[in-house]
Amino acid sequence: MDSFTVATGSTDNMIDITGKVSDIVTASGMTSGLCTAFVPHTTCGITINENADPAVKKDILKELGKIVPRSDGYLHGEGNSAAHIKTLMTGNSVTVIVESGKLVLGTWQGIYLCEFDGPRTRKIYVQTVSKLI
Repeated sequence: MDSFTVATGSTDNMIDITGKVSDIVTASGMTSGLCTAFVPHTTCGITINENADPAVKKDILKELGKIVPRSDGYLHGEGNSAAHIKTLMTGNSVTVIVESGKLVLGTWQGIYLCEFDGPRTRKIYVQTVSKLI
């Protein structure tokens, strides 16, 4: 298993980590199998979405903010319940097929770290599993 960290820089942010995950796949020497990226945080998620138009990230964060406002009478004492709820919506891991030593992503897809309680330094774990046959 490999890992890397990302400094998120703002309260809500989506950071493209596709290159770092891809570098780990390349370094593993794997040609065919699966790659899982996992964030061990309860206020930070990970997802796959469009990476061509930066406006998509802004739209996603804007709409998540409407669905789950930062302040809404939550009971959690730390004041970051909205971040916990948004993380439920994005999830904390993604698994991507690896073929010919490369992540199999669609033309417009990228892997994103989704920060909902920043700025912070987040850790991402990456595990690769080679195809057995």
